Amino acid sequence: MIESKKSPLLALAFFTFFLCFNATMVYAQDSIPPSQGIEDKKNIDFQEHFFSAITNKAINNYQKAIESLEKCNQLEPNNKAVLFELSKNYYKIGRFVEAIEYGNSALLIEPDNLWIAEHLVQVYKSSYAFDKAIKTQKNIAKKYPKKKQNLVFLYLQSSNVDSAKIVLNELENAKLLTPRLRQLQANLTKLRKTPKENTEVATKSTEANIEEQFKKEKSFFSLKQLLTKLDIDNDTKLLSYSEEGLALFPAQPLVYLMNAKAYNKIKNYKKAIVSLQNGIDFVIDNPIMQAHFYNEFVISYKGLGDVKNTHKYQKKLKE
Repeated sequence: MIESKKSPLLALAFFTFFLCFNATMVYAQDSIPPSQGIEDKKNIDFQEHFFSAITNKAINNYQKAIESLEKCNQLEPNNKAVLFELSKNYYKIGRFVEAIEYGNSALLIEPDNLWIAEHLVQVYKSSYAFDKAIKTQKNIAKKYPKKKQNLVFLYLQSSNVDSAKIVLNELENAKLLTPRLRQLQANLTKLRKTPKENTEVATKSTEANIEEQFKKEKSFFSLKQLLTKLDIDNDTKLLSYSEEGLALFPAQPLVYLMNAKAYNKIKNYKKAIVSLQNGIDFVIDNPIMQAHFYNEFVISYKGLGDVKNTHKYQKKLKE
């Protein structure tokens, strides 16, 4: 009888505890501030949109990536990562104005961010704003002295040969001259006076003797015709004329390409690679020219038996 009385009392005690515990939990949930719940939802939405942007960018769906990033930007304005990604995606679809705007906004938040600054240099180059690219690269070089090497190519791309020579001398004194830049310096030393690229005069002269035409004019137009013909004809003079072209037109990627072709034809693959490495820095938003460079890289590395780099450039050709 005593045991039977204890059981209902014990059950009642457990039931009372259960009610009290649940009441406490309900109260605790009700006491969470509404603002915290909203903030949590914003964070979840932000992460979902940002992940969607990264996923779409990975499959080259840049417009959809931009749409997701714009939603992120609304949820969390002035987020450096979002602004940077917006800049990169706009750059991919050739909208350089927006790419520059978002890139600069990201750089304002973190002025010493190397990745953003180098990205902006690339955007400026692609939009042919070499003055701004040079200014940004100079700022980078203040903190990273080796990055001064890129100034050489920027000066040459803007046809400022004298400044390129000055930077090469500064790099030499600082013992920062790479084999590629040393070769470039040697080419520029041969340069006396850069001839004008007078295509108007060159187009009027259409004689069969392209070689004589180039000797007379020394224009890039006539050189291009000559190198193309020599390449098609497998003429050994391709090497000497492309070497002359490097001295006359140190910022023209076609000349480097033809010089590499000449070296590949005589199986001097190492010199071909040096010329290709120097020349590809002058290729700006030209997928066809870029593909020609990659193809010559494949020939050079295959000739050297370098399987890793052969596959690397074969993969680039397929992209």
